[in-house]
Amino acid sequence: MIFQAVTGPAPHPGASGGCPYGRTAASGPDALPGRHGVLDLFDDGFVRDPYPWMDLLRRESPVHHDPATGLWLVSRHRDIRTVLLDQTAFLPDNAQHAVTPLGVPALRVLARAGFRVRPALANNSTASHAGLRRVVTRFFNAHRVTAAVPVIERIADELLDGVQDRVDATGGCDLFTSFAQVLPCRVMMELLGVDGLDAATLARWSDASLELFWGRPTPERQLELATLVGEFHQWLTSTVSDGKAPADSLMGALTRHVLPDGRPLDVQTAVGACFFVFVAGQSTTGQLISTVLRRALAEPGLWPRPAQDEPLARAWVEEVLRREPPVTSWRRVTSRPVELGGVRLPAGAQLLLMLMGSGSDPEVFDGPAVMRTDRADVRHHLAFGAGRHRCPGASLARTEAAVALRAVARRLPTARLAPAAADPPMLGLLSFRAPLRIDVVRGTG
Repeated sequence: MIFQAVTGPAPHPGASGGCPYGRTAASGPDALPGRHGVLDLFDDGFVRDPYPWMDLLRRESPVHHDPATGLWLVSRHRDIRTVLLDQTAFLPDNAQHAVTPLGVPALRVLARAGFRVRPALANNSTASHAGLRRVVTRFFNAHRVTAAVPVIERIADELLDGVQDRVDATGGCDLFTSFAQVLPCRVMMELLGVDGLDAATLARWSDASLELFWGRPTPERQLELATLVGEFHQWLTSTVSDGKAPADSLMGALTRHVLPDGRPLDVQTAVGACFFVFVAGQSTTGQLISTVLRRALAEPGLWPRPAQDEPLARAWVEEVLRREPPVTSWRRVTSRPVELGGVRLPAGAQLLLMLMGSGSDPEVFDGPAVMRTDRADVRHHLAFGAGRHRCPGASLARTEAAVALRAVARRLPTARLAPAAADPPMLGLLSFRAPLRIDVVRGTG
């Protein structure tokens, strides 16, 4: 099976009535107060304003079984942190499973492309994880991120030349498609030594991967997405296996990596690692930049101050990561029966860790609904996870977002959100959320 659908735990043998796994206020949405309607993690209303549901879940049912997805929703900061740090009871093996069952036609397309994601990084609980993570982390350590700042600034300025031309010519521009979406893709390609491919194609492949495995596409849409994902996988496989990758590139390093048992890393596992790195390094970073820019433009009194205030820019990025991270949730599966938040879970229980909700937990953050740049405890958020599976590209993502914010504020100091930008289309996948347009117009001042 290439990817398996997320399913809920089977009923406990001999259980009769109620929740068979112990105390819980939530065997379904009817167990929650009805004033918010029925919980649907893909509903546009939830995507646009998930906070009432997050608050309700934390207060009424912090470990809540959602029958629509079969997932146990974990919403309290302390419970999520417990799961992330316990590497034996809570495994990452389901992190990249398809949320929506893939139909036979889509599976055939993926099979013809040879698509298969083996345990590599985010979905790896085996002994090979530590070594693979060390290989990848070397390309995103503090030294390399610092050295990358001029590269990020140069690419940002090149993109903003085009943005400036469009604003001058038409009075406005969409900063998502022209800047936020493109910047991390070009940065990733340059830092990892990828050439012979245009950024638009790589971004399209990456976005298709997110939608296919974390979305709710129709069977027809699955076919379209599977074709793109198959192309992505074939390109990665060819690039990894042709032996032409520079020795100092990520792909070159992976091809030389030796597993704990002394065997060289196989091509499919190397491809799986690259698949995750490319998707996370460009799509999710673009989503972060999009949210950072839109929230900064909408915040009274903030724009264009970040242009001349680097600490302010970094603080704003951190506050967005706390309140509106691009990766809103992540999955784990229990390896054995375990108790979490007072709820007994069976082995094989599929968990959805509500990372975005944890950043608004009043037990950790004072006045969490208010965006502030002076929080001393802001880095207690879990936007990048915690423990040995913490995002290896966290430093680069933070840096790219802060550089992007400063660059746009410097080049477009009078920009303001267009009236239509008050209600932009939103990316609303199971674990990914961001505005898909940032329409700005030239202001006066």
